[in-house]
Amino acid sequence: MTDHETVTAVADAYLGELAEVEPRAAEALGRDHVTAIPDLSPESYDQRLAIARRAAGRLDAATTGTPADEVLRSALAERLASDIALHEAGFTTALLAPLATPVHLVRQVFDNLPTRTADDWTTVAADLARVPVALRQYAATLDGSAGRGHVVAGRQVLAVAAQCESWVADGFYPGLVASAQVPPSLRQELEAAALAAAEATTWFAGFLRDDLLPRAGERDAVGEELYQVTSAAFLGARIDLRETYAHGWAELAALTEELGRVAAEVSPDGVAAAVARLDADPSGRIDGVEALERWLQQRADETMAAVDGVWFDVPARTRTVECRVTPAAAGVMYYTPPDPGLTRPGRVWWTLPDGVRSAQTWREVNTLHHEGVPGHHLQHAITMTLPGLHPWQRSLCHVHGYAEGWAHYSETLADEFGLVRTPGERMGMIYGQLWRAARIVIDLGLHLQLPIPPANGLVHETRWTPDLGRDVLVRLAGVDPQTAGFEVDRYLGWPGQALAFRVGARLWREARADAERRDGAAFDLKRFHMDALRLGPLGLGPLREILAERGAHGRS
Repeated sequence: MTDHETVTAVADAYLGELAEVEPRAAEALGRDHVTAIPDLSPESYDQRLAIARRAAGRLDAATTGTPADEVLRSALAERLASDIALHEAGFTTALLAPLATPVHLVRQVFDNLPTRTADDWTTVAADLARVPVALRQYAATLDGSAGRGHVVAGRQVLAVAAQCESWVADGFYPGLVASAQVPPSLRQELEAAALAAAEATTWFAGFLRDDLLPRAGERDAVGEELYQVTSAAFLGARIDLRETYAHGWAELAALTEELGRVAAEVSPDGVAAAVARLDADPSGRIDGVEALERWLQQRADETMAAVDGVWFDVPARTRTVECRVTPAAAGVMYYTPPDPGLTRPGRVWWTLPDGVRSAQTWREVNTLHHEGVPGHHLQHAITMTLPGLHPWQRSLCHVHGYAEGWAHYSETLADEFGLVRTPGERMGMIYGQLWRAARIVIDLGLHLQLPIPPANGLVHETRWTPDLGRDVLVRLAGVDPQTAGFEVDRYLGWPGQALAFRVGARLWREARADAERRDGAAFDLKRFHMDALRLGPLGLGPLREILAERGAHGRS
């Protein structure tokens, strides 16, 4: 290191070191595919921590020469500090939850691997062969973490074990290779690797039930000390937790009133009658996985055509978003971005609840806007083609508060842009807003054991329980009971992550309001959004500071 090392040089060195243990970092650097399955061993986690600490130390002394350097420093400094804090708190190496843990990411690797040629299938076989290794590595990491006193609640252990068992029961790995049109020798290799992956998944579920569960506690709440660490990491900012809790209750009350007003446009007999009328409407019902996928794709394409060139400028290389529907029993819709080389498009995945093969579209449009356009896909489509962003910013700088905040904010943008077509779809949008407001009070209430405000007009109970959390989601936010149960388990496994949606959207609204007051009649909504998105992903704290500073000085 020299006395004049630049921020870019620090980011280069950090990404290069990380690429030795993290396939996504290697992919961001354009390296040839070796494996998409990460090293999940205790040693690799120690190595990641050491890499982050070295980079943080070097970043303190690094120089900046341009506004882009300043943004990179802010983004990298916040992420490194958050990653180090999560690891030191014991969260990273104990992570088990119903969604987005290393266990899930291993399985999801195969959602995005190409399977067009024999060479593609050879890559699939190699990654399948890595599944047993990765699961045994993560078991060792969880075991070591438990030995240091860091182990999640039994609810999370059992949830992941059940998911692993369902993947095996549904034949995910054998089904993955069943359609491969390859020479016999490669088919034999694929089938053997798929069988070994399934057996390893069964073994891992057994490890969770037999080895880890006896050491797991019954208490779901993580308490304020850990919650401060996790919420700050997910948001990229420290916030006043009790003010946010009060804000969540105020939002619930206001949105409940708004829902009643919109429901009156559907039925004069109240919200429940409006929901029943919408659900009984055959014109909004779609049956069958293929029909649902066609509807999802058509609506996504129409939305992109409506916003591109009018409200945003979307690069042609990343404009396409593919929509896929799969009966994976999770009951959620999620997004996967393009790969760094842009050989694979961004994709919206709709995993239908167990046994469900139909849907009423009024309930789903808002989530499509969130996951696709103008939400996650649009943000990634812009970010991933910016030549001035460092590869780490484009591909690895993921901040829940930034990404989910933008996507949640974009739900109401869609209404502003005329993309919400009917009162029913507007009810679906408000239910989505209610869902994210409910997340705030449920997540904070459960983990911090905060009291329920008396005479709130919405909930009569006085203390939070998981069952009450599920009931609030069903009654106030219109979430189906199966998804509501999954949601509460998710909140308990990812303390603070549920705040990202509403808190992040609040920042975007406040930053926009500041710009509107400052610019007056000259305010340009398209320019505001494009300038902000072109900064690249940031923690909410740095994003707030940079937008305020650039607004004060008239810079973009």
